Amino acid sequence: MKKGILLVNLGSPDSPSPKDVKKYLGEFLMDERVIDIPLVARTALVKGVILNTRPKQSAAAYQKIWWDEGSPLIVLSERLQHKIQKQVAYPVALAMRYGSLTIKKGLQELVDKGVAEVLLFPLYPQFAMATTETILVLAEELRQEHFPNLKIESVPAFYNKPDYIEVLSNSIKHHLKGTNYEHLLFSYHGVPERHIRKSDITKSHCNPDASGDKSCCVTPSKAHEFCYKHQCLEVTRLVAEKLKLKEGTYSTSFQSRLGFDPWLQPYTDRTIERLGKEGIKNMAIVTPAFVSDCLETLEEIAMEGQEIFHEMGGKEFTTIPCLNDDQEFVDLLSKWITNWAKTPATVS
Repeated sequence: MKKGILLVNLGSPDSPSPKDVKKYLGEFLMDERVIDIPLVARTALVKGVILNTRPKQSAAAYQKIWWDEGSPLIVLSERLQHKIQKQVAYPVALAMRYGSLTIKKGLQELVDKGVAEVLLFPLYPQFAMATTETILVLAEELRQEHFPNLKIESVPAFYNKPDYIEVLSNSIKHHLKGTNYEHLLFSYHGVPERHIRKSDITKSHCNPDASGDKSCCVTPSKAHEFCYKHQCLEVTRLVAEKLKLKEGTYSTSFQSRLGFDPWLQPYTDRTIERLGKEGIKNMAIVTPAFVSDCLETLEEIAMEGQEIFHEMGGKEFTTIPCLNDDQEFVDLLSKWITNWAKTPATVS
């Protein structure tokens, strides 16, 4: 069977206009794996409240980071796709979970090229309900409805693969060269604590508000295969080990919370504020939950985060880019893809 690859990222509005942002947010926030409350309540919240207040604010944020070529996330994902395509002998398509560049279009593009077996590649190092899971569920629904003869295999979370940790660590080391940072903050996208409990396949292990030595995240369990918090903390641990970071010079936080329910803590904005208040003058921040720079990294971190740090007395605020189309990252994904194509059920 002819094989092909579908890279899938989160998505973006078609433009930074309030109208397009509203359309995008509507699709994104109505996903039951993003806001996981009953449909009636979700509809009332999203369409009755959020879409009447947030689009204008979000559009203004998108306008700050929008490139001449378009959405940074889309442009960077396309660059990654094109570079990988040059290195592998199989068709590589790109899709987004939300927005115009749909998964259905991506699968159709591959089918039109004669592909019968697809490697679905969610561009997320860690597993989460609102990222990887929603992609896998939708892809299977589309397969059953539109592509019944298509075989789809997916890439599992790659957060702890040694070659990924090496590439990520090399990128961080490269971008920190010449800086005199006192603290390195690993900021991951936040999720509600209930998402962690819902993803616990053991139904008894996860306790997302636990901390320290008693944390379930550092206690071995089958639940870790789908535990977003564990996987984030593990990336920090492995990178710190690889870079030989000293205890106390780095930490982990979670950004982008929405609503009033408990989300994973500590929160990034409050952590940046605390570090400034504690006298840290030079800090760096990296966002390993994303492989492509986007609104959450370019505006929320590089702009808002820096403003918070400066207000608290901080001086140098270094933002480390995502892996984007870094050549080492391209080489790594190309290797995984080629190994999968040559050896069934192998993606590393």
